[in-house]
Amino acid sequence: MTTTITTLSVLVQNSPGVLARIAGLFARRGFNIESLSVGPTEREDQSRMTIVALTPDEATLEQITKQLNKLVEVIKIIEMEKGKAVRRELILVKIHAEADTRAQVLGLVDTFRGKVVDVAADSLIVEVTGKYGKVHAFLDMIAPYGIKELVQSGSVALARGSKTITDKSKFDRTPRDKS
Repeated sequence: MTTTITTLSVLVQNSPGVLARIAGLFARRGFNIESLSVGPTEREDQSRMTIVALTPDEATLEQITKQLNKLVEVIKIIEMEKGKAVRRELILVKIHAEADTRAQVLGLVDTFRGKVVDVAADSLIVEVTGKYGKVHAFLDMIAPYGIKELVQSGSVALARGSKTITDKSKFDRTPRDKS
């Protein structure tokens, strides 16, 4: 059985406990979350989650989607199809960089279009954004210099083209403005 990495974009009501309920749903069903990012949207009353899940088959993906749709706070779910979405990750990495290796480390940072965001006598903090492969290739390249500390965001994604997750559909449960 091959496992597929699935990216779901989930529009939810911006209310306390939504993240816990969604994470709990995955945990109770034994579904593995590879990454989870959540943040506000262009609307104050809504948040957007990007969930990267490992799914063994199409039936499991369908079950995940059905379970999510049962939650009152879930407004809309879109699967981000490969090639039809822009995906990015962010890492901040503290790299061991003494005077004798700093030039090589900075060369790698430049090659990967990273940005130095902090400098200390024996280390640099670097920000790198990009696709999963780029971010992890950078980590592989700098590993010999010594990674002192690392923090990584989950994946975020937007569908290509002019359509948005907030476009209306017959399944849309977006709360209507009362103004």
